[in-house]
Amino acid sequence: MKVAIQCDSPLLQRSLELFLEGQLSSIRQCDILIRDKEIRDENRLTFIIGSSESFDLIKPFSKAQLLHALAQKVESLKHAPTDTMEETFVPAEEEGVSFEVLERHIEKLTREYQANILKAIRAFYEK
Repeated sequence: MKVAIQCDSPLLQRSLELFLEGQLSSIRQCDILIRDKEIRDENRLTFIIGSSESFDLIKPFSKAQLLHALAQKVESLKHAPTDTMEETFVPAEEEGVSFEVLERHIEKLTREYQANILKAIRAFYEK
């Protein structure tokens, strides 16, 4: 899970950065955005931390409580039927996706993988 943090409180911002060190991401690439005030953002999943019962997590909290509350939020949204979460199937021809580009990329990755394996085998037997 990629997490972005956008808090007005510098202390809360830094604490969250330390708690979620391995999961931090930019706001554009995140799966969930953590904030300390409620801002309606239709485009992304937000997680609100504050002192009100209506927020996702109430201050003060521990790292374990934060991780548990984040997991619960993500899990609850997986089971909630919403229009924004449903993906519609669009055939590739209608999307204009070229599978030739994808095939070339896969072939390139396969060649790189093969070269790395051969390099490792050579290094093992040359000892």
